[in-house]
Amino acid sequence: MTAAAPTVGPPASARRPRVGVVTIVAGRHRHLTAHLRALSRSEPRADVHVVVAMGDREVADLVDGGGSARSVVSTLVHVPDDGELPLAEARNVGAAATVDAGCDLVVMLDVDCLVTRSTLAAYVDAHLRAPAMAGPGAGPVVLSGPVAYLPPPRSRSGYPLEGLHLLADPHPARPAPPPGELVLADDLRLFWSLSFALSARDWQRVGGFATTYRGYGGEDTDFGMRLAAAGGRLYWVGGAEAYHQHHPVESPPVRHLESVVRNANHFREQWGWFPMEGWLEGFERLGLARHDAARDLWVVTGADGDAVEVDVALDHASQ
Repeated sequence: MTAAAPTVGPPASARRPRVGVVTIVAGRHRHLTAHLRALSRSEPRADVHVVVAMGDREVADLVDGGGSARSVVSTLVHVPDDGELPLAEARNVGAAATVDAGCDLVVMLDVDCLVTRSTLAAYVDAHLRAPAMAGPGAGPVVLSGPVAYLPPPRSRSGYPLEGLHLLADPHPARPAPPPGELVLADDLRLFWSLSFALSARDWQRVGGFATTYRGYGGEDTDFGMRLAAAGGRLYWVGGAEAYHQHHPVESPPVRHLESVVRNANHFREQWGWFPMEGWLEGFERLGLARHDAARDLWVVTGADGDAVEVDVALDHASQ
């Protein structure tokens, strides 16, 4: 359950914060072009936009070249890809770049997300209201707007940027408050990185994403646990909608089998329970993984059913 937070307006003397937006990407070039086109319509515009390319040199042609995405002034940063997407590192690098550029508010957007004209404005409003709502001495505050899922586009030209709400399906497990309303989450495990925002100070208080999660899975839930450990709060922000562009998905994500199992075991070591249980159980039904009760960890199984060790390679110094 969640509860609507008391309505508290921003202080009369509040100035508009300097807003930095971070987008991480590898592939998904058509989605990136549409993402930037939507972002260019924001009111207000982002003061700083950082695109972090994970082992994808072709992104430079979209961000710095003469494509339709050129209407957004973006800073491109490259993070090497060692075979598994460095999702946590890329987000940390992007956030650091916005903070170094003097931004007060850091907004993270998945490359698949299309913002509306008012998404950033809703985040700014929530950012200005959050301190009074949380109260003195409160922990860090994370803001998260609703993300609804789009069907495949009807034409090769992509999605029309007006009327997306008529096409999209809201996520069934996360609140979608009306514009102007903030809803306090009581389960920080529901945090996700598709669309969220927090102050530069609170980003530093949480400590960013743990780079010990390599590849796919676990780093979002870990961030939510870090937020909880810091005494923080998560608010669902009405009016900060984003629309997730369609792409094929697999559940469980078999192509990410080893990283999901490894990251689940790492998370278990950190927090005492397994995340992504639906995926792990799905792998088990497919004969791809099983829970080793004696060691209380998940293992990838070979074609003959034998366990295959997955190196966790923990770096406790970075925790």
